[in-house]
Amino acid sequence: MNERERYVKSLLFEDVDKVFFSPGGPRESTLRRWRQEGLPPDVYWYDYILDKELGIKIDKPQFELMDFKVSFSMIPGFEEKVLEHKDRHYIVQDVKGTIVEISDNFDVTYLRAAKDFVTRKYIKFPVENIKDWGYMKKRYDANDPSRMSGNLKELSSKLRDRDYVLRLGIAGPFWQMRDWCGFENLCMFMATDQDFVMEMVEFWKNFVLSLLRRIKGYISYDSVVINEDMAYKMKSMISPAMVRKYLMPVWSAWADILKESGCKVVMLDSDGYIEELIPLWIESGINCCIPIEIAAGNDPVKIRKHYGKNMGLYGGIDKRLIAKGGKALENEVYRVVPQLLKDGGYIPSCDHGVPPDISWRNFVEYARLLARLQGWL
Repeated sequence: MNERERYVKSLLFEDVDKVFFSPGGPRESTLRRWRQEGLPPDVYWYDYILDKELGIKIDKPQFELMDFKVSFSMIPGFEEKVLEHKDRHYIVQDVKGTIVEISDNFDVTYLRAAKDFVTRKYIKFPVENIKDWGYMKKRYDANDPSRMSGNLKELSSKLRDRDYVLRLGIAGPFWQMRDWCGFENLCMFMATDQDFVMEMVEFWKNFVLSLLRRIKGYISYDSVVINEDMAYKMKSMISPAMVRKYLMPVWSAWADILKESGCKVVMLDSDGYIEELIPLWIESGINCCIPIEIAAGNDPVKIRKHYGKNMGLYGGIDKRLIAKGGKALENEVYRVVPQLLKDGGYIPSCDHGVPPDISWRNFVEYARLLARLQGWL
């Protein structure tokens, strides 16, 4: 069984020889610590932990590693620039047009993607009114040729029989509107100007659909992740009624076309407490969720009991207990993993990006426990 088969079957409750191995990935600060504690420089941590620490031989893909990227980002982006530097902090404009304050331990490039754990203070967002929105929409031309990587027909032929996992990420409507307006402003708009919110929702739904339609019949992703961080520690950030009104029609439309295109795993990524949201995700055609944060009160064993095979799970191992190591780590892994692996539809992983308070030795021990339970050792 190859990597691609293990990945899809592991999440779809199908039989596998071994469960897809994905313990979770470190950020920059975590890697710096690990390299001080035994991970050699200039090696890929995942390959090293498998080969040198665990002695696992995973067959490398036999097909040429290729990707087909679809860009849903604004084109052009805003100029990244430092506006002010004092008291060991930068005030910067990032590529999305947001004015934000960060520590000068980082620079503006750290705001493009989750390279590390960067605390920030938001000051101003690019869409504060309908006039701003008019300018913003111009940055999302679905017909811009730079939104697709390479020759669609040519890559389609080469990717069809691949033996490795091909994934795509899409900003969900809540995530995207929050990037445009800011969280507090968006919530105010939802209460005071629902027509404006609905205009943004419909625009984003149709923009993404137009790109997905262009690749339909050519590219079939193994999974698509809808990024939609939308929950606090105890509750959803907006009510289920607002979720149903603004977000579910978008998710449903996307899930339908993705499944028609051959994508079998439509995954939703949200931090925070998600258990009240899961029924709405299932109703919208979403069949997997990630990362299932334990500190937010989620319990993957409880989720499985409630929703059975309607929801695959990816994550769910408490990062705080990985950091503690020893018996605390072992108890956490055995609390969650054996029962869910028995059911299927589960890939064990850290319940968020692996933070720097997790030592190299504890991470290796955690990976070893998973490897044994998943059939690799």
